Amino acid sequence: MSTTDTITPPVVPLRSPGPGLVALDPVHTALLHGLDGLLRGLAARLGAPEVVGPPLLAAEGLARLDYFRNFPHLGVGAGRFSPDALDGLAGGQPAGDLPLDPTGHLLPSATCYGLLLSLEGHETGEDGLRLSATGRCFRNETHYDGLRRLWGFHMREVLYLGTKDGAVEHLERGAEFIGEAAAALGLELTRATADDPFYDQGGSRARLMKLDPVKHEFSAPDGTAIASVNRHRNFFGERLGIRAHSGDPVHSSCVAFGVERWVHAMILAHGTPERALDRLRRATA
Repeated sequence: MSTTDTITPPVVPLRSPGPGLVALDPVHTALLHGLDGLLRGLAARLGAPEVVGPPLLAAEGLARLDYFRNFPHLGVGAGRFSPDALDGLAGGQPAGDLPLDPTGHLLPSATCYGLLLSLEGHETGEDGLRLSATGRCFRNETHYDGLRRLWGFHMREVLYLGTKDGAVEHLERGAEFIGEAAAALGLELTRATADDPFYDQGGSRARLMKLDPVKHEFSAPDGTAIASVNRHRNFFGERLGIRAHSGDPVHSSCVAFGVERWVHAMILAHGTPERALDRLRRATA
């Protein structure tokens, strides 16, 4: 029995524990899992096997990808309680007042980073490589807003590494799928170019991006971006030594879905979580 079967989930009141943090009740959870299952259809269409990325990313690896230069505000670091704090913890002192030692790792802010870093030095082969994963991601934000902007959220990505033409075709098929999924779910989305600096905004590549945009977002009527198609050119191939069959650095691209944002868009379009879940069931029947 799937998460979108016709049994109505029970009403369970769950309180959100703080800004940017949500606990999903059974109806919202059924929407989240059902939508992720529907979005997994792109991976099936493209023959991208499902993988699981690492839960933490080495700061050293992210630095080589210009992460801190371009996204200094987003990173959420992972810390351990220092040995000096252990007696205080055992004695009942507030954990939030005790010191943490840095681990040199961050929580992922996008699913693709862990996959790309795990492919360092790899050769993709003649047909290129596709992978799909849903990861829990975390971002520091200036403000949080329901399911639209969260501290922690789920991001599904379908990643391609290979030739330049293959990377472009991957995004074309991804955009086609987004349009089909939106139509089936009764969502009206708009497409627009967006900024996504994988490199120094003052560099030649950034200037090229303004002439040839590499990111397009698909947004709900209230402006919430729920999906994007992202062309990385050969940036990650060069930085991580990931090679195509020709021996050249791979070109890569990804199609990304913010799953909680799809839940938000469904409720916005259909009025209530229950009606949104009913529409999802009909779309996946």
